[in-house]
Amino acid sequence: MPDTLNVLILGGTDEARRLAAALAGRAGTRVVSSLAGRVRDPKLPVGEVREGGFGGPGGLAAWLAEHDVHVVVDATHPFAARMTASAVEAARRTGLPLLILRRPGWREAPGDDWRWVPSLEAAAGLLPSLGERVFLTTGRRSLPVFAGLDGQWFLARSVDRPGPLVPRRLEVLLSRGPFTVDGELALMREHRVEVLVTKDSGGEMTTAKLLAARELGLPVVIVRRPPPPEGVTSVETVEAALAWLETATGPGPA
Repeated sequence: MPDTLNVLILGGTDEARRLAAALAGRAGTRVVSSLAGRVRDPKLPVGEVREGGFGGPGGLAAWLAEHDVHVVVDATHPFAARMTASAVEAARRTGLPLLILRRPGWREAPGDDWRWVPSLEAAAGLLPSLGERVFLTTGRRSLPVFAGLDGQWFLARSVDRPGPLVPRRLEVLLSRGPFTVDGELALMREHRVEVLVTKDSGGEMTTAKLLAARELGLPVVIVRRPPPPEGVTSVETVEAALAWLETATGPGPA
């Protein structure tokens, strides 16, 4: 074991922040959290932070070697497939242990009217048959996919303002979770929402919209998350990630 265990955490998720906070308090552990830099004012984790991309798996592998990283935890968003693929390849090139931390996806309950689709494009194709007034919560970068649907009116919620290619009939709501069921109910009623579109991000911070849609009897179009990479250990909780780190790296210096 090295005198100091250097851990790189990829991702700006709530799980990534909680893992960084838990590891930052450990003697003999140095934690660096890497954020993609796609959000203008991100919530920063405890400890060291770097922002911006690495330039693909080769750039990440070089960064890992340059900074003497001993273990990598990919705690990125469940839909950050490109970053996860880079992490897998960089870990392979460097021989470093890699863990994927992914919160579990959402599960239907009695009263839900969910329509699972494989992609944003499939979600856009389904909307004309479900309703005109759409609450879109798939992120600002997804809006170009829905730009051709002139028959639909969209309420799009995001942290930052979207780019220029957006649906013609669009209202943007700049907001950051967590949200409440009462707040989501009021929002959907105010805007006369007929259908909700979201990704299977999982977690508790944004489940309120699903509960509100259930109460209002609205159909929900949910984009399935990308499958996890093969041959890489994956856990669903911060506690499981901490346990894996103990096993993979040992107890560390006293």
